[in-house]
Amino acid sequence: MASLEESLSWTGTPLPDALQNLGQEQQDALVGYIQTVVTLKTDGLDELFEAISAIVKFIPHFIVIPLMVDNIRPQISAGVCKKMGVDQAVNYANDLPVEYFSQVSRHIDDEMMARILEKMKRHHAEKVIKFELLNNQHHMLDIAGHFEQRLLEFVAKNIDFAQHPECQATLHKHCNVIERMRALV
Repeated sequence: MASLEESLSWTGTPLPDALQNLGQEQQDALVGYIQTVVTLKTDGLDELFEAISAIVKFIPHFIVIPLMVDNIRPQISAGVCKKMGVDQAVNYANDLPVEYFSQVSRHIDDEMMARILEKMKRHHAEKVIKFELLNNQHHMLDIAGHFEQRLLEFVAKNIDFAQHPECQATLHKHCNVIERMRALV
């Protein structure tokens, strides 16, 4: 069921009960179908994201940021951010409201998010990390696994280790980063 669950994980919804009892051959067929539908429905988006990332370079931030926050879904902003690369994305990330940036971050891979947070202005990066620790701790722990020392220490100082007395089953994938942070404090 791992490949089916992995294919559906991007939806953010649990695997429907009807799909949990499929045989391996049926699961493989369903995964192939899901990938085909996603490919067909997202055809051209990469080129659009690339074009937007090139265009916004020439528009002042004071115009782009409010336009983005008020009119562009976080998933779309994340797609553009991925095409921009870390250095250009940091310029926008520093100016985005924390709540919006948090939503965008859920659609960017953890390693890229770690690099963005490491290059952001310290104060803003710390606000984002604290917000994520309060509102979506699992997401922050996923990102923290890719942090360099400075931000990992900041997370370690701001996480409530009492919530994690031991590596529980629900935090199994975070055990390594939690233990690394415990060693820092």
